[in-house]
Amino acid sequence: MKFGRIKELFPSWASVGLSVFAAVLLILAFPGIEFAPAAFVAFLPLLFALEREKGSVAKAFVTGWIFGTVFFIGTCWWLTFAPITYAGFPVALAYFLLVIVCMIVGVFPAIFGAVMALLFRRFGFLAVFASPFVWVFTEFLRYWLTGNNWNALGYSQAFFNVTLHFAEIGGVMLVSFLCLIPAAVLYYAVNSWSRRRVEVSIFSALFVLFILFCSLFVFNEPADIFDRQRPSAATIVAIQPKVPMSGLSYQKWQQLRKRHVEMAEAALSTLNEPPTTYNESPTTVIFPESPMNFQYEEDKEFQVFINGFARRNNVSVLFNSAEPDAASGKYFNSAVLVDPQGQKAGQYNKMFLVPFGEMVPWPFESIIPTLVGTFAPGREYNVVQIADMKAGILICFESHFGVLGREFVLNGADVLIEMTNDGYLGPTPVLRQHLANAVFRAVETNRPVIRATNVGITAYINAKGDVIDAAKVYQEDTRIWSVPKSDGSQTFYVKYGDWFAWLCSMVTVGLLAYAIFRRRQ
Repeated sequence: MKFGRIKELFPSWASVGLSVFAAVLLILAFPGIEFAPAAFVAFLPLLFALEREKGSVAKAFVTGWIFGTVFFIGTCWWLTFAPITYAGFPVALAYFLLVIVCMIVGVFPAIFGAVMALLFRRFGFLAVFASPFVWVFTEFLRYWLTGNNWNALGYSQAFFNVTLHFAEIGGVMLVSFLCLIPAAVLYYAVNSWSRRRVEVSIFSALFVLFILFCSLFVFNEPADIFDRQRPSAATIVAIQPKVPMSGLSYQKWQQLRKRHVEMAEAALSTLNEPPTTYNESPTTVIFPESPMNFQYEEDKEFQVFINGFARRNNVSVLFNSAEPDAASGKYFNSAVLVDPQGQKAGQYNKMFLVPFGEMVPWPFESIIPTLVGTFAPGREYNVVQIADMKAGILICFESHFGVLGREFVLNGADVLIEMTNDGYLGPTPVLRQHLANAVFRAVETNRPVIRATNVGITAYINAKGDVIDAAKVYQEDTRIWSVPKSDGSQTFYVKYGDWFAWLCSMVTVGLLAYAIFRRRQ
């Protein structure tokens, strides 16, 4: 009897196959394979599956759930690397837990499926034009309920400069919206053909072919390395030290700390060698987030060490540090700036902590330990003064949050600096996926993003989203960049934030309410 009820909730095998096929197509668009145009057609099989199951909201929900689960497994399998490599989890257990997590996150595409089934039932195949709105609504819902929107659809276009520039208007959510339009139009074309509306079908098909043609062959002009029209306001030396994730004895820690300085001073020694333009602006050295665990305020020996380095080389130094929070008795995950006089000149405390890595949500706080440590969240959008400009700091996971870059620019930031360590996740697609987040923060704010990373990908991202001068992953490297001061302008996204996501949410709720109300009538 129970099996029969479960069977009633399960979609047809044809719909299951279509949803899995759609998920595989979408996986192809993300880093790992990175064939971005696949995102423009990936939803077509899913839309057909959902239309097939429109008679049952439950079946459509399961169809979307299968799609979401397969997609997240295919793009986030790297989550198993740290438990297997550093915690000694059996491989089977690590992947079992991955599936559970992906099934939970897959609920949001499942909601997309359920809503689209209701709309297909009420509006027929014309409901397909609501699908971009509904998808953005579910992505926005995921963000609000989980505090995480990793691998939102729009991020698939980070390295494919066709729709990327729209992020300065509506953020990554607007790019997600645009990705669904070709699939929706193709779906409409096929249905028009089947209903002998040949002219409409041909027009729709030609429209989509035009979009795909442009996406394949029309790219932005080649990137100029730096913004040549404005003079350099600061010279940045970014260190990629490749600190190992385990086995750090105190002796090894001291050796690695010394190596940071050696790499920095080797780069600094080249600044005055002709021909050069770097000596025209003050210099800041950036040490990335890593397992080094500096503690500037409480470690007096380290204070002497880092202050001496700054004075000796006449540079500012920006580094990651655990700084005490008197209010909570915990530590902040902080970025600390020391000026050329060897004095502390600024501090930013990480506001968006990694769930279960740096903090545990309240219901589980006394039950589940964190993987790295329990930190206090920062409370202020502090910018730091670097030479003649202001910088907003993004610590690792924070590059995922458009609201943070936006608030920094509203507070006067001329540049965004990301300090990150992805070493715990291995040489996997996460390195490029994380880079994709930073690309969107640059375009959304019209500010360059400087990435200083432990194992990669260290790079300069200009305000157009072009990734420039990237270092190879998992090797020691340094980069030197001249950074111009911004003109102070603010993009539409900086001024109005996630307005487009809110608009899509209101449209979705309105359509859903109308469909339910009319059905009851």
